[in-house]
Amino acid sequence: MIKSMTGYGREQRLVGSREILVEIRSVNHRYYEFNSRIPRAYGYLDEKLKSFLNGKISRGKVEVCVSIFNVEGADACIEVNQSIAEGYINALKKANKSLMLNDDLSLSHIMRLPDVFTVNKMTEDEDEIWEAVKEVADSALEKFVSMRIVEGEKLKQDICSRLDYIEEIVEKIEVRSPEVNENYRRRLYNRLSEILEDKNIDESRILTETAIFADKTAVDEETVRLRSHIAQFRKLVDSDEPVGKKLDFIVQEMNREANTTGSKCQDLAITNMVVDLKAEIEKIREQIQNIE
Repeated sequence: MIKSMTGYGREQRLVGSREILVEIRSVNHRYYEFNSRIPRAYGYLDEKLKSFLNGKISRGKVEVCVSIFNVEGADACIEVNQSIAEGYINALKKANKSLMLNDDLSLSHIMRLPDVFTVNKMTEDEDEIWEAVKEVADSALEKFVSMRIVEGEKLKQDICSRLDYIEEIVEKIEVRSPEVNENYRRRLYNRLSEILEDKNIDESRILTETAIFADKTAVDEETVRLRSHIAQFRKLVDSDEPVGKKLDFIVQEMNREANTTGSKCQDLAITNMVVDLKAEIEKIREQIQNIE
């Protein structure tokens, strides 16, 4: 199957204590080009994502957006500053004795005092974060590839219909070409008849001239190669491998054969057929610019 180079995939998921969003989009490009938008704190994910996607995307300008949100408090470590808490307690007990106050000291009172608790951010494990991001990226990639396949199938249908039409034109050229030679022989015979009037006409000379003309204008080789290119094209569009570059080469060869046919022919009907032929080849060329 062929795949389009245009695609989009999105996945958002809660993995552990992190809400992770990954978006993958791509447009046409001759090679694999990777760009990413990742929070600065997670910049180390850039190369990892580039390598991860490079094994599954061969061509296209790919952009990946990653957002990571930590669930509030999940990445924090809260500790009691015991020395400060003991200092508060001792100071309050002394004040209680000197001021003769009721001893109603409780944990809730201690919690309100400043600097009793220390909140520390937990050190993040890069490998753990990468595994979480990769899990989400894999799901986004699956959707991305699915869209490419759907778009690729549309391209394939359009291209195959154009290949059918090209084959029809080639067949018409093959039928018309011998007729051109016969028409040339007749014109040559009639012309000589007018010039020589009642004199005998050298039939062998006419046959020789017709053969020379046929040799110069023969397009058999070109039409055979065109049919071969069409067969190769059909085989490649059913391949599971990336074929965009190969198809581009075949289209160039098809266009070359069409140009040669046009330069050889000396018949208006074939010239018009060649114009239609080149127009269809150009439309196919435009389509394969979007094939991976």
